[in-house]
Amino acid sequence: MSHGFPERLKQLRRQRDLSQVQLAELVGVHYNHIGRYERGESRPTADALKRLADALGVSADYLIEGTSDEAAKAHFEDRELLRQFQEVERLTDEDKHLVKIFLDAFLFKRKVEGMTARS
Repeated sequence: MSHGFPERLKQLRRQRDLSQVQLAELVGVHYNHIGRYERGESRPTADALKRLADALGVSADYLIEGTSDEAAKAHFEDRELLRQFQEVERLTDEDKHLVKIFLDAFLFKRKVEGMTARS
């Protein structure tokens, strides 16, 4: 694991306004483990890493590597919407295209409604 894992873990936990105890409860580990992970003294198992990532609303790759394309996901507030977008990523290209058309139409409609409300 990169040197940045402990810092990313601590930063994400704080962004989510979670104590080490609360995060430990969500992940199913003793809170001492969270402290050791954040100090870089210990590494989570693959299973614990996945549960940490799920609890913090990011991918395990982001926790480990901090890839820039995962950074946006780390700041995504609406976890349900994030989960839905992650599911959409697994659809066929044709289905993804349909979802994009729907989203574009919906967002365009809202923008037009916003403009007409100000008139």
